[in-house]
Amino acid sequence: MSSSSVPRRAPPRLLVSVRDPAEAEAARLAGADLIDAKDPERGALGALEPGMVCEIVARVSGGAETSAVADPNPAALAAMATTGVAWVKTGLDAGRRGDIAGCAALAAAAPGRVIAVLFAEDGPAAELVPALAKAGFAGAMIDTAGKTGARLPDLAASDDLAAFTAACRAHGLMSGLAGSLRVIDIMALGAHEPDYLGFRGGLCRDFDRRNGIDPLRIAEVLRALRPHHRDAA
Repeated sequence: MSSSSVPRRAPPRLLVSVRDPAEAEAARLAGADLIDAKDPERGALGALEPGMVCEIVARVSGGAETSAVADPNPAALAAMATTGVAWVKTGLDAGRRGDIAGCAALAAAAPGRVIAVLFAEDGPAAELVPALAKAGFAGAMIDTAGKTGARLPDLAASDDLAAFTAACRAHGLMSGLAGSLRVIDIMALGAHEPDYLGFRGGLCRDFDRRNGIDPLRIAEVLRALRPHHRDAA
């Protein structure tokens, strides 16, 4: 079979990280596919209080998929799962990467709903995917731990990202790529066929993730992701 006849997957879907119900509604109306609740004041994976996440889920009201960040312990994951989000994300830092099997308790806290977030600064992640699947995780993402301007393509080689998303497909895991992304990153990262590309700072005023989200930037990202589709209303 020639490469030109290999069917292409659908374009990546857009994950937008939000910090409150107002941002969630703006992201939903702008056309985000997955609205992800987290606190940008607390680093790469700062968790919001479950009560706030419940309000975000209510504001989205089924208009998009939802996820939320939880601290990497079973109790926090289980509590976040009760908010009604479809997915719960938690970080696996360098120490936990060395004991993926020991992370099975994290995946078991919300069976079939936990997404492992790995950090680009910790090195290539494709070889970890089989163990993540065996431990019971529903998906895996690569993000950047530092939020000082370095983007995912600055920290991870293209071949490593391609190997990661390919491994996720082979093992039945949902995949995502994130980390200070901008519109200019979409074409190269989309070629790796992740399920989601995640944005926060690139959608905010002055590209500062602590500022509010600009719906016009969401529309710009969606035009790049879906060049043959009309913007979502």
